[in-house]
Amino acid sequence: MLYLAICRDKPGHLHVRTATRDTHVAWLKSLGTALKIAGPFLDDAGEEMRGSLVVIEADSLDAARAVFAQDPYKAAGLFETVEVKPWRWTLGAPA
Repeated sequence: MLYLAICRDKPGHLHVRTATRDTHVAWLKSLGTALKIAGPFLDDAGEEMRGSLVVIEADSLDAARAVFAQDPYKAAGLFETVEVKPWRWTLGAPA
């Protein structure tokens, strides 16, 4: 099943995101075929990163939460909130 994480950055923590980005991207790549899509939320101007959306395949909600708990951004204290939910991909595909 697919699971998504909706992660919102703490205000004023862009420096944490940029300092940890390479480690975060390496972690995403380490997920292999379990990773389906990932990318940052942007501010209203479409310029500054403000959060993340990550979709993975996992056996259960608990397994997905365990994966998302390993995100280097989480360890660095970037996120104000993280919401993990089961998700069904129904239509379309990312470009």
